[in-house]
Amino acid sequence: MVSMPNNTPQEAIIIQNEADAPLAPLIGKSVCILGYGNQGQAHAQNLRDSGVLVRVGSEPATRGCSAAKAAGFEVLSSAKAVENADLVIVALPDEIHGKIWNSVIEPHLAPHAVVGFLHGFSIRFGMVKPPANIGVVMVAPKGPGKTLRDRFVMGQGIPSLFAVHANGANAHNTRALGLAWANGIGSLRAAIIETTFAAEAETDLFGEQSVLCGGMLALVKVAYETLVEAGYPPLLAYIECCHELKQVADLLYERGPSGMRDAISTTAEFGAFDAENILLTQKLRDDFKRILTSVRDGTFAERFQRDADDGFAHLKQMQEAAQRHPIEAAGHAVRALIPWLKKEHK
Repeated sequence: MVSMPNNTPQEAIIIQNEADAPLAPLIGKSVCILGYGNQGQAHAQNLRDSGVLVRVGSEPATRGCSAAKAAGFEVLSSAKAVENADLVIVALPDEIHGKIWNSVIEPHLAPHAVVGFLHGFSIRFGMVKPPANIGVVMVAPKGPGKTLRDRFVMGQGIPSLFAVHANGANAHNTRALGLAWANGIGSLRAAIIETTFAAEAETDLFGEQSVLCGGMLALVKVAYETLVEAGYPPLLAYIECCHELKQVADLLYERGPSGMRDAISTTAEFGAFDAENILLTQKLRDDFKRILTSVRDGTFAERFQRDADDGFAHLKQMQEAAQRHPIEAAGHAVRALIPWLKKEHK
């Protein structure tokens, strides 16, 4: 079990000025990005467009390798790409960080190199344990890679969380390269928010599990089942409890809770307060605390890594069971009625 750190800052430090996060420390330096998935390609393309020299580390005959070459990047094997790089950005799935660190990254790092992560998970929970002489930073965009790229092209940016885990041999260089990386992907156009690896990892996992993915899907599923069991058509249940979710979530995203309530009908607002009083039980609060505890004490990370090492056998069982739920058929039927959704997901 992983111990809980006690150095989580109570207030976030917000960086929005070019003078505090200049791009200059990366200009003329060599950046290696390991992995060319959704995040990797956005970081690679945004940095290149910012004038930074970028190469991609990806193994031959992989989809990432082909995509990176098609985008015009120099693509080398992961080990070769790491050599002589000033900044090595790890844009690979969390579950393979430990293996890649030991076999590819640490043995081939230049003495002056800084290593960057997009998420604090593997450092926070000990899958990766860099020696003290290596600079380690994190730039974690708060949105998908596609959004990061799209906003950059539009001249905008999305916020990123930033942290320094270890200063390495040159504290100033580690911090400067990390902030320049955040600037280069466009986050300074919004905000760079300084925090810690632990705070980022713990809040990210808790948010995903309690609200963004786990909680949202649980509410949708139970609401759908409640209506269908009461005799309502599955199509209608899906539309009301799942399909319309995006429209209200967009209002919440754009305007916050009060702004969202201002935009909905009086009936919906009155009913929302009524439902909130019913749903916000002490049990719900206790369950959320259980989720946070399992994140902070490392038990979730241990379960996740154990299943990863077993080829994600348990995850695959859960995926298969979820695919068999009747809500999936209802969702296909609803999306088939909407031309642009039908086209995008055929």
